[in-house]
Amino acid sequence: MTTTLKPPPDRLYGRSKGKKLRARQEWLLAEFLPQVSWPEIPFGNAPRELWLEVGFGGGEHAFELAGQNSDVGYIAAEVFENGICSLLSKIAPDGVEAPAVPANLRLYTDDARPLLKSFAEGALSRLFLMFPDPWPKARHTKRRFVHPEIVAEAARAIRTGGQWRIASDDPTYQDWTDEVLTGQNFFDVKRETEHPEGWPHTRYEAKAIAAGRVPVYWTLTRR
Repeated sequence: MTTTLKPPPDRLYGRSKGKKLRARQEWLLAEFLPQVSWPEIPFGNAPRELWLEVGFGGGEHAFELAGQNSDVGYIAAEVFENGICSLLSKIAPDGVEAPAVPANLRLYTDDARPLLKSFAEGALSRLFLMFPDPWPKARHTKRRFVHPEIVAEAARAIRTGGQWRIASDDPTYQDWTDEVLTGQNFFDVKRETEHPEGWPHTRYEAKAIAAGRVPVYWTLTRR
């Protein structure tokens, strides 16, 4: 990096609440979320690998990957209540009064940075950051999850050969990510503008493409 950056803050920025929740959503947060919360509720199996998604948004990406990889322990982190409810609604659809708790999917509803730091060295096999809040103002760079200090922390937590996948449609965040990744030597970096095979689509990606923005996809492989 060409400038001295402030370290990431210990406090969480951004909204945690949005539009008023429906009665079913209130029930999901009050009654079902405690049944699938990490780390209070351990996985129902002995996972072959541990995966973490930071800021799962509407939950499409996490729900699809967890469903495709039943032998993986998938932790999906999000603080925005409406997004949390969106993923909970996929796990527990309307009309299902006694939804089953998935064996391999857990939700974490606080800041993902302390969670990342809590993992033992090499504990993660995959880390996902799909279309994060770009925090476009220059004074907000320290709030971005892609940050030199976070890259080093991710490298500690991800095993050799493991992956960190990042996607963004915001030009400022794309330039920022390119700059940060150029200044690190923990990961081999593959950068693409075509949607990579095997990456689930998200509604944020669809909105970006419909608006004429070109997403960039980075695959970081731990050296």
